Amino acid sequence: MFSHIMIGTNDLDKAKTFYDALLGTLGVPPGRVDRHRIFWRTKTGTFSVTKPINGQAATFANGGTTGFAADSVDAANAFHAAGLAHGGTTCEDPPGIREGSGVKLYIAYLRDPDGNKLCALHRVPA
Repeated sequence: MFSHIMIGTNDLDKAKTFYDALLGTLGVPPGRVDRHRIFWRTKTGTFSVTKPINGQAATFANGGTTGFAADSVDAANAFHAAGLAHGGTTCEDPPGIREGSGVKLYIAYLRDPDGNKLCALHRVPA
């Protein structure tokens, strides 16, 4: 359904350092800078950050979350730890199991340096 996700940033250098470390924990190669944007590409999609084209400050989406698939609980925990180590802040409950509707998920939430809400999600086998 999705080809890419793009969020705003006010500091490309800080965003590159943050997301290279964060997404690296999930096996994503370092981002490539293209003028006012950075792209992290995989076989399953593209994640990108951009300085807003209209010249206004980037702001986060209230109620919005960008979720990344984690192959394991350890990968989700590494994602969370890398985010905190590179300027992110924790939000929601601590990383852990969430259950509902017959699904068991391991989820780790945090916010990037610009306030965007991120999540690493691992679907725990039944």
